[in-house]
Amino acid sequence: MSNNRRPAYATIAIIAVVIIATAAVILWFKPSNDVNSASIKSSVSNNESSESVTTELAAGQVVKSTTPPSQSQFVTGLENLPRSLKGTQIDGEIIIDENKQLVVTEGLRRLFDYFLSALGEEEEAIIFARVESYIRHHTPEPAASQAVTIFNQYVAYLKALPEIEKRYGNLQLQATKSGELDLNAVGQQKQDIANLRQQYFDKPTITAFFGAEDDYDNYSIEMVRIDQNKQMSDAQKQAARQDYISRLPENATKSNIMQQANISELMTRTEQMKARGATPEELYNMRRELVGAPAAERLAQVDQEDANFDQRFTQYETQKNRLLSQGVDAAQAQIQINQLEQQLFNDTERKRLDGYGALQRQQAMNNP
Repeated sequence: MSNNRRPAYATIAIIAVVIIATAAVILWFKPSNDVNSASIKSSVSNNESSESVTTELAAGQVVKSTTPPSQSQFVTGLENLPRSLKGTQIDGEIIIDENKQLVVTEGLRRLFDYFLSALGEEEEAIIFARVESYIRHHTPEPAASQAVTIFNQYVAYLKALPEIEKRYGNLQLQATKSGELDLNAVGQQKQDIANLRQQYFDKPTITAFFGAEDDYDNYSIEMVRIDQNKQMSDAQKQAARQDYISRLPENATKSNIMQQANISELMTRTEQMKARGATPEELYNMRRELVGAPAAERLAQVDQEDANFDQRFTQYETQKNRLLSQGVDAAQAQIQINQLEQQLFNDTERKRLDGYGALQRQQAMNNP
């Protein structure tokens, strides 16, 4: 089981509304390491002559509680873990170079967040002692002290964030209720956060800790900006979205954004093509172009299953209405309706009936 929660200090929420109806899944691939190992692995970059060294920090390993020590004494930092962390996988990494200098990565921030997520179960001082012990147990000097320093800076930064949230939270809520996001307020908020980060971190740390997050925020803001532009046609908006994505630097963030954009485009085009009566072959060809043949085949199968469910639901509604209109005893009618449900639907499908019926009625009202 993975644990990748944000700390209880509450990080900032930049985008209050996401216009694109899609789900983006970000997978962090971490090496499988031994929690009790303090050995060092070396890896040589293809693009650099320098050698980077990764300490084995148990990323991805299940934590087992050891004999509880006193609260003020840790050796590995994993003793007497709070309940929420027991049985979870340690998330994050600490990387050092050939001179045992710390190489700051986004994984270091994830490691901090992992331990900070227990705030509330453990006192702040205990978490600080746990994190410092964990770092020093697995990391040589001077990298260990460098990591501890950045941890203290990170906590101070998180504590300062609520002041910015107070200034902008209500503005964003009001703008959202009005139907559009106030992008000027969002932009000023982002600038205030950027200024705050500069007070606590150097530029490489800011890039490592927040670079990917900022890329996604900027992408989301630009998509909202395009969507709220009333001077652009739908075709112009789509072209603007594609142009923005094409100009992003080639990295993992762009790959994820392109997948998200493809899913959004897939949903839009599927709805449009079905509305005009596209054939299954036409839908398959469009999907294959956007998401590949395997996904297109799976979606075609889903279409068939949905069509089959629709047919059975129509049959169910017709027979149910007939029973209710016959004026028979209500209890007897319900027994027959229950039997009808069991004949036409499996257990999972029966749980969908009420919601699906309400959706059908709503769609009928919207499209008289």
